[in-house]
Amino acid sequence: MKYVPPTKKMLILNILDILRKYSDADHRLSAKEIGELLEQEYSQTVDRKAIKRNLMNLLDFGYYIEYTETTRINKNGEEESIYSDWYLIREFTDAELRLLIDSLLFSKTLPYNQCKELIGKLENLSNDYFRSKVKHIRTLPENLPENKQVFWTIEIIDEAITNGKQVAFQYAEYGIDKKARPRKKKDSNEPDEYIVSPYQMAATNGRYYLICNRTWYPRISNYRLDRIMNIRLLDDPITPLRKLKGYENGLSLPKHMAEHIYMFAGDSVKVTFHAQSSLIADIMDWFGRDVKIRALDNETVEVIVSVNENAMFFWALQYGMGIEVKQPESLRSRLVSAAKELATKYAE
Repeated sequence: MKYVPPTKKMLILNILDILRKYSDADHRLSAKEIGELLEQEYSQTVDRKAIKRNLMNLLDFGYYIEYTETTRINKNGEEESIYSDWYLIREFTDAELRLLIDSLLFSKTLPYNQCKELIGKLENLSNDYFRSKVKHIRTLPENLPENKQVFWTIEIIDEAITNGKQVAFQYAEYGIDKKARPRKKKDSNEPDEYIVSPYQMAATNGRYYLICNRTWYPRISNYRLDRIMNIRLLDDPITPLRKLKGYENGLSLPKHMAEHIYMFAGDSVKVTFHAQSSLIADIMDWFGRDVKIRALDNETVEVIVSVNENAMFFWALQYGMGIEVKQPESLRSRLVSAAKELATKYAE
């Protein structure tokens, strides 16, 4: 392929590319250094006046470029301004990009290759110095189950929520071969189809969920986005949220997430439990800051929360050595039975 030398029209774009790749508040460039990089990367030999003129044009176009202006006396005894220390101010700081990348690294939803691709796009929002800091970071193991339809699923659900339409999908389950397959209907070998009214997508515990209502079910349901397969948009309007029991005033997402810590479906109940004072931070992490807490003594607190009973059952098992459920009696009885079963199992 014949080499085509860069034109003068490309100069302003090449200067912008140099600033993007090699400048920040800690790596400022003089016009001389920009000229050297232009020659090195684009085989363009440009005088400093042309570089300055194009930099000022970039400022006029609205790019956030910082520089240092100093005044000196030239050989004619006149004052003139000298511009130096040029660098591009970015939309995201390195700390903000680091936070976004970390959220991808700890995501349990996105397939490895898609996660890696997104991290590459975020890296390109900074410069070469930032990229060198993250090139050795790895995300979750590559052999985790993958659903390559995740982004398509999100796009369809977003469209459905915006337009108030239902969606239909299949829901994945895994066999011993570790491969995803559609969940089947009860007493049938046919794949089950879920027709739902979508209301919200939410993230918790590193996973993304669809908060919705299945057509025949009178309450809210939660489905993992990465397990949704073969989704399609329907023409049927959604069931208004206000028609569902307990949601007459709409969905308070913070309240819903605090009451459904493991995203189990079903009603919430008032739970009272005693806990070690050292667990207060963990309790607020799980149940939010609206949880009611009062001290019983120097080492123990009483906590009252509204939470899904199934979710609380598993949470109580997780923190079993540090808490004791007092109410409701139904939950306490389930935990007693589970503790006895575990004691018998491990005694063997």
